[in-house]
Amino acid sequence: MSKILILGAGTAGTMMASHLMKKLNPKEWQITMVDHQQTHYYQPGFLFIPFGIYKPEDVKKPIDKCIPKNVNLVRAEIDRIDKDVNQVLLKNGDTLSYDILIIATGSRIAPEETEGMKGDYWHKTIFDFYTFEGSCALAKKLETWQGGKFVVHLTEMPIKCPVAPLEFNFLADAFFTKKGIRDKVEITYVTPLSGAFTKEKASKELGHLLKEKKINIIPDFAVEHIEGETGKIFDYAGEEVEFDILVTIPTNKGDDCIARSGLGDDLNFVPTDKNTLQSKAKENIFVIGDATNVPASKAGSVAHFEAEILTENIIKYIERKDLKPDFDGHANCYIETGHGKALLIDFNYDLEPVKGRFPFAGIGPFKLLGESHINHWGKMIFKWIYWNILLRGRKIPFVTPQMSKSGKKLN
Repeated sequence: MSKILILGAGTAGTMMASHLMKKLNPKEWQITMVDHQQTHYYQPGFLFIPFGIYKPEDVKKPIDKCIPKNVNLVRAEIDRIDKDVNQVLLKNGDTLSYDILIIATGSRIAPEETEGMKGDYWHKTIFDFYTFEGSCALAKKLETWQGGKFVVHLTEMPIKCPVAPLEFNFLADAFFTKKGIRDKVEITYVTPLSGAFTKEKASKELGHLLKEKKINIIPDFAVEHIEGETGKIFDYAGEEVEFDILVTIPTNKGDDCIARSGLGDDLNFVPTDKNTLQSKAKENIFVIGDATNVPASKAGSVAHFEAEILTENIIKYIERKDLKPDFDGHANCYIETGHGKALLIDFNYDLEPVKGRFPFAGIGPFKLLGESHINHWGKMIFKWIYWNILLRGRKIPFVTPQMSKSGKKLN
């Protein structure tokens, strides 16, 4: 029996297992997943926990209940991949062989990369919301906080869900307004980017929203170190920003097992063909989701689109056919703007977010690059879609893996 080994039972790995189980003969192919975690998290939900919109129990389920039946789950930590002999070595001493390897090890925050970030003040006055623990700690802090300098800080790109820092700013504005202390809170967004976002047209719209909501933005800030005791962050040019609460998005890195395997770049992301999702290290190794170095957003929607295309390419690889270079970097993201509204962006490698309607031209119902209440409900219903459609390897009706130009004002 031939073997497919999937490293990681998070979003991308689980979707791939679900897709492949529907395509491959279980009498011919054995699918095994490796992950040491006990819990599968709906990571987009971490954004909402600090503001009481979601409770901690709303964003997690046991991993065993998420993976498809007849998929073998090995609960262990990965030591390294030996690509030359088609084996994965586990930290418990066991070895797993494979015919096809899918790397879905994701990414993690690395606060230790910035001096002073992770220390005595971590999860006391310096917080993250990219982890379950961080978002829960921040929620507890905000329950009793009465105001001051509230700084949201982005360390460097790439990060998981590039729109999340902006959403956090907007939701903070709404949260403090509802709490009746907005006039006592100075919100500042500190970013190494030259504007609000990585895409020029979207950055202009989002920058306008920051100004409208009286959220300060400090661009081109490359953090050098943080002083928790004085409540200051410093950049390499000597500029400093004071804070009472710092909500930071640390450096994001790929899994350490990638570094030990000699397969990653400087941030442990795996060099990957951006259109076929085949690794550049060996033809029987494929990469998906946050683990790749492709120039697409590290977001759940991207992993979803990648999974549909990668499944077909793995079938072609098995059949010894040429792979199709079909992944175009498609990303589709709702951006919460607070007060029950959101906007939607849809883009790929070559096309920036533009105005229009999605998914149907003229009628939408979702508005592109513009606020609406229905966009907010699209964001909120996505949790149900995640658990019941995406993880189970089902397609979202009327949404294609490649970006559609229908309904978009491209000029």
